[in-house]
Amino acid sequence: MKITDTSDLWWKSAVVYCLDVETYLDGNGDGVGDFEGLGRRIDYLAQLGITCLWLMPFYPSPDLDDGYDVTDFYGVDPRYGSHGDLVEVIRTARDRGIRVIVDLVVNHTSDRHPWFRAAKRSKNSPFRDFYVWRSDPPPEGQVNAVFPGQADGVWELDEKSGEWYQHSFYEHQPDLNIANPRVRDEIAKTIGFWLQLGVSGFRVDAVPFLLEVPEGADIADPHDLLRDIRAFLQRRSSEAILLGEVNLPYDEQRAYFGDGAGELSMQFDFVGMQAIYLSLVRADPASLVTALTARPLIPDEAQWANFLRNHDELTLDKLSDAERQEVFDAFAPDERQRVFGRGITRRLPPMLGGDPRRIRMAYSLLFTLPGTPVLFYGEEIGMGENTEIAGRESVRTPMQWSRDRNGGFSDAAPSRLVATPPGDGYAPAFVNVAAQLEDRGSLLHFMRDLIARYRISPELGWGRFEPIDQDVTSVLVHSLRADVGRMIAVHNFADVPSRIAFALGDEPAGSMLVDLLGSERLPLDERGRIELDVSAYDYRWLRVSRPGDGRVT
Repeated sequence: MKITDTSDLWWKSAVVYCLDVETYLDGNGDGVGDFEGLGRRIDYLAQLGITCLWLMPFYPSPDLDDGYDVTDFYGVDPRYGSHGDLVEVIRTARDRGIRVIVDLVVNHTSDRHPWFRAAKRSKNSPFRDFYVWRSDPPPEGQVNAVFPGQADGVWELDEKSGEWYQHSFYEHQPDLNIANPRVRDEIAKTIGFWLQLGVSGFRVDAVPFLLEVPEGADIADPHDLLRDIRAFLQRRSSEAILLGEVNLPYDEQRAYFGDGAGELSMQFDFVGMQAIYLSLVRADPASLVTALTARPLIPDEAQWANFLRNHDELTLDKLSDAERQEVFDAFAPDERQRVFGRGITRRLPPMLGGDPRRIRMAYSLLFTLPGTPVLFYGEEIGMGENTEIAGRESVRTPMQWSRDRNGGFSDAAPSRLVATPPGDGYAPAFVNVAAQLEDRGSLLHFMRDLIARYRISPELGWGRFEPIDQDVTSVLVHSLRADVGRMIAVHNFADVPSRIAFALGDEPAGSMLVDLLGSERLPLDERGRIELDVSAYDYRWLRVSRPGDGRVT
């Protein structure tokens, strides 16, 4: 790796921040967040240190699935503003060093999309084959794997034609037929359109479902579609990325990167995320180490995206039944905090009992995992969920800017808000940006400092993970080694202090460890060993400084 690669491949060391425009800031007082409001907060994001802003769907939609039921892939929901407002946000963000990526939701459309309405009118409609149909009744007893208990199977009867259409998600989200060349052309045109408006890539929704080939279709390899999308993307914009949602075991997930990064640029690490929570419950990082060492090798130009929370339920589907129950018992003891039998509808701070030591250790860990960190809006201030809202919507409450009415999100009457903020100990009166800006010891300032250190430490985004042996089972010591340097991270998963010792025997004599979150310079002994005292839920970022390397620390 050359040092210039860290900018050419910007996503390898980015800090990604996901937000929903409708819950971020209301600029016109109607109770719904909009691009006008988001534009006022670009400087806040820049000061936080964000380098990539991921916008959840803002397209026209009946909003029956939080905007993932799209009626116009080229549109902007008028509740949020216009194309001009969006372009102004993209321009302002770019001016502050922030790229913008947007959700690409092309596995399905809304059943109110003009294509589907035309498809339903006649079997001879040119849009009929945009979707997947069957004339014979589907097998009985089919379960909807995405929304078990909330959606019935994956086929819905269209009474007018007497045929069934496929929906991998809700009944109101009919699947597009990727075997149809016209559908593939529309996907490419959609990508080209948003690239022309200035976005730097896409978070691709539900990639495995997108590549599902209808029964009987003549497509030898559905991954050809993903390769074609990536090739088209790179022709239109050399910097643009595809960040894919691929919730599969590692051995299956590897195929979605392609060879030589020919498919997805980045993928979320769902396996690693779930291992983090099991390790937090057990106060033992062994599960996380097992997951990270099992990651398949990926192309140099590809990357893993690490996260602790996102806009959906906290899925635990890759854990065993017993492991999942462990996490449920610790972090979601109330059945109402669980969904689909596999996930948790809570944010991180309430799950960790509001313990600031444990919360900060978890985020330090996130930023020192090999890959790119992804934050969900509000994580930087420790927002909680609204326990009165059922399901995954409980974590999609308005951003809490101040202790004022509606948390400073909107001037509208509370009854007009798109969602209600929490009313418990995580209410805006107790958790908000304004108060934390004034408090140098707040989580917000901690996150700013963490991001600042991350951004000057390319080892973190580029490094190769190596666990380092030591005798305390509750402490994770790992190395991230890259051509640009080496970092040692230490994290104590337990609420008791420990003294640890470990060796870096392959470092030259005279090397030392520089504490990036403090001011210590810790020499290694003649055998390359060091002993450290770690407090409860402690975390350390230690850069290896070799004699004569001249690196500014």
